[in-house]
Amino acid sequence: MSFWRVTGNMAKRDYYEVLGVNRDASDEDIKKSYRKLAMKFHPDRNPDNPKAEEQFKEAKEAYEVLADAKKRTAYDNYGHAGVDHSAAAGAGAGAGFSSFSDAFGDIFGDIFGGARGARSQVFRGADLRYNLEITLEQAAHGFETKIRIPTMAECATCKGSGAKPGSKPQTCPTCNGAGQVRMTQGFFSIQQACPRCHGTGKIVPNPCAACNGAGRVKHQKTLSVKIPAGVDEGDRVRLSGEGESGVNGGPAGDLYVQVHIKPHAVFQRDHDDLHCEMPVSFSIAALGGEIDIPTLDGSARIKVPAETQSGKTFRLRSKGIKGVRSQSHGELFCQVVVETPVNLTERQRELLREFESISQKDSARHNPRARSWLEKVKAFFEQ
Repeated sequence: MSFWRVTGNMAKRDYYEVLGVNRDASDEDIKKSYRKLAMKFHPDRNPDNPKAEEQFKEAKEAYEVLADAKKRTAYDNYGHAGVDHSAAAGAGAGAGFSSFSDAFGDIFGDIFGGARGARSQVFRGADLRYNLEITLEQAAHGFETKIRIPTMAECATCKGSGAKPGSKPQTCPTCNGAGQVRMTQGFFSIQQACPRCHGTGKIVPNPCAACNGAGRVKHQKTLSVKIPAGVDEGDRVRLSGEGESGVNGGPAGDLYVQVHIKPHAVFQRDHDDLHCEMPVSFSIAALGGEIDIPTLDGSARIKVPAETQSGKTFRLRSKGIKGVRSQSHGELFCQVVVETPVNLTERQRELLREFESISQKDSARHNPRARSWLEKVKAFFEQ
């Protein structure tokens, strides 16, 4: 259905119909539709088409009303009578656009740093990173610690304004407080931060002595950090709002505490699993026995069966680490390393020689791996 309002001899179309959108259209849909119409009907692209110029003015008037939340509400409730359309029409017919690029100033402004006419910009503070070295035990069980962070905080002397007490920042004369300046290249216009005020829209003729006009000062603060149980190398703990303070009242950044785990004397970590080497004496490996091994929760006893070979791995269930996102504990893998005895006494040497002599009489039975290896070597040279 079309909506019209008759004023004298002139019929004014419904703004939603002009832009070709539904009455529940989002702001983004309205902007997209206006951009297409402005591109199509702008006088710079249609110099000899008076009708196109009228359609362009009509689209601009509709956009200026529907893009403004208050005007749109008034228009939805009372139609054309609810908005001061004469001012919008006057701006469209009288002021117009000096060039094709002006039609898209507010659209491209969103991309290149804010809409035109914007006031002093606020900036979110920078995020900070703190590298924290912890032990494997601390990573497994979790703990709480305190850290000192060098950061930028709001200047207490000028309350963040950057101006000397008793004075105030002034409007930047270069950008008239907009915080941005426009640069035109051909058909397109790009907005960028004002080089004089750096986008703040303000200058400080009398800077604060405490912060040299920056509005922020270096500061050391102590924070309590809770490291959850199960963190792994490279994990980060975020402390919201504990980064650098913002500019012009902007929100503070975040602090990221990045975890680095120190090398452990016994264990190597692989996600939730732990690995270690388990030295075993020659006699225990041959005859069997029990040995105690450490875990992160105390000690555990392992039964070593007779004739255990070097390299055999024993697995202890649930003796690993329960990761931050895991449902259960990992495993502990212990690899047997048969240790060759050193610093032997003469009696020990005598017994070993006797042992070797007896073993050689039936090497296939006592040393099957060695005999198998020798047979493979022999076969290799006979090829």
